[in-house]
Amino acid sequence: MDAPLTLKKIRDQLNTVIVGKQAQIQGCMVCLLAGGHLLIEDVPGVGKTTLAHALARTFGLQFSRVQFTSDLLPSDLSGVSVYERAKEAFVFHPGPIFSQVLLADEINRASPKTQSALLEAMEERQVSTEGQTRLLPSPFFVIATQNPLDQVGTHPLPESQLDRFLMRISLGYPERRAERELLAGLDRRHMVERLPNLLDQSALAQLQALVAQVHVAEPFLDYLQDLVAATRNGQWFVQGLSPRAGIALLRAAKAQALLCGRDYVAPDDVLAIAPQTMGHRLIPTVDAGLGALAQVQAMLRAVPLP
Repeated sequence: MDAPLTLKKIRDQLNTVIVGKQAQIQGCMVCLLAGGHLLIEDVPGVGKTTLAHALARTFGLQFSRVQFTSDLLPSDLSGVSVYERAKEAFVFHPGPIFSQVLLADEINRASPKTQSALLEAMEERQVSTEGQTRLLPSPFFVIATQNPLDQVGTHPLPESQLDRFLMRISLGYPERRAERELLAGLDRRHMVERLPNLLDQSALAQLQALVAQVHVAEPFLDYLQDLVAATRNGQWFVQGLSPRAGIALLRAAKAQALLCGRDYVAPDDVLAIAPQTMGHRLIPTVDAGLGALAQVQAMLRAVPLP
């Protein structure tokens, strides 16, 4: 497989559906190649669900979608056992979580109890129901969309669940030229339905193996630890990054390096993905006067490069 050519085809195909959002598409590719879960946060109607559909089709994976609502139950995700008279036994019927890509649409409209049903699945790739542990398909990705918390009927995601998302991105409103293309072009839903699969499970595994092989030099690891330590010193944030977040940052940087055509990680790779990887995990100090993303950017400027 020609990895650079394959990655270019993926990027070009996604850009035909989600126009004018090259940086966000790059972030999505980084997240999935690094084997992480993706959170897309923005106001309704800017293309969050369309992007998730396009990603699933392009990567050629089994896909299911769940619309999260206030009355959604954990069993609606994981599945239930139903008594079948012919077999004279209870038979487990898997829920939509048993898929390679789960689109959790408007995840923050569900109750905290239902949100928590995803914790084990996202971290351990398994589901424990009715006294049994059942493995999820491989690979397993959660692509969740989220509305801003100031909108009616939303519940904030717990910190433990936010930490399980490798990256969080925001699409934002399109630029004028991109919006004109949306207005004059084909319906995006029809475009997504016609997208060819550019990868399959085997090809994706090969790309992820290449990500794992990206070289990381000792000075870069020192820089990564300096960044993590800076989040914990109390100057910038209320609470610092966990070791799991540090590992996520390294995985994302390696995927970013591969997408840039390199087999080694450079500081620029961290600078490119740090806001999307750190921002949803950190709360700025009270006197900061900045949002999480702006505070991350300020910290990145303050920590010396190797």
